[in-house]
Amino acid sequence: MANLKLKLACWDYDRTRALIDGRVEPEGIDLEISVMRPREAFTRMFEREEFDIAEVSLASYARLKAEGDERFVGIPVALSRMFRHSCIYVRADAGITKPEDLHERRVGVVQLDSTGLVFVKGMLAHDYGVTPDQVQWVVGGLEVPEHVNVPARGHGAIEVLGPQEPLSAAFESGRIDALISNHIPSLFLKGAPQIVRLFQDYKVVEQDYYKRTGLFPIMHMVAMRADLNRKEPHVAARVYEAFCQARNLAITDLYDTDALRLALPWLIDHVEETRRVLGRDYWTYGAEANRKVWNAFCDYQVEQQLSPRNVGLGGLFVAG
Repeated sequence: MANLKLKLACWDYDRTRALIDGRVEPEGIDLEISVMRPREAFTRMFEREEFDIAEVSLASYARLKAEGDERFVGIPVALSRMFRHSCIYVRADAGITKPEDLHERRVGVVQLDSTGLVFVKGMLAHDYGVTPDQVQWVVGGLEVPEHVNVPARGHGAIEVLGPQEPLSAAFESGRIDALISNHIPSLFLKGAPQIVRLFQDYKVVEQDYYKRTGLFPIMHMVAMRADLNRKEPHVAARVYEAFCQARNLAITDLYDTDALRLALPWLIDHVEETRRVLGRDYWTYGAEANRKVWNAFCDYQVEQQLSPRNVGLGGLFVAG
């Protein structure tokens, strides 16, 4: 019997590279892989259903499921994970030295409902008592003006920047006091003195956060078309196993002193420190293995009035 031919979209991570270059192939499946930045994959999958399987935003996927959209089923592959404490920037002259100082301040964001922002707002609320309705949100494009959508509820005052002003300009001029951004702002990249991180020792803070909460935030997962799952119910498990094999190869390659895989002089120390803090299986896939993270995120969405309900693991992922 000929292999099933399917289209997959994802970014070129170390943990997907063995799928992209063909070292790993799911049993009985020929993947036509399109490599693209995640945001493009999200749009083309959710809005146009161009692929059979794709990397997707956890926030967008979980919200769709909670709203009753059954076009997709989830595969519990945590393709992108990141602590986001390092993504909070403040003006050096704003008098903001701790998270609690964000109360009633003007804070710029590109999206209030992105996965990263949901996790950051959850962390600020649960760890520091700063809830979304206690912040004056300013929404706009980071480096260039762009049209943005804002949530209808749960966030107090929201200002949308005009068509000529991006967040970077508002920050530079002092119109906003802080900025939460998944992307590193150009002001920070060029070493502008007026921008600093809120958590200057963010690695220490993030490690403490993990030790206290057990949460290593998941940003992106994998989804496939529900009609494909109904027609070929074996596909999800085989694709999941292939992603696991590709990840295992990537992680094994990192811990090699013969020739460093990445251009990081102390790569081996980074791997050993990560294992000490997060455990040897630090980039975990699976529904049950990440239950705490999936549930915390969906709870945050409900708390922030971005989703009507937490659908639970059974609602997020394909059975079996």
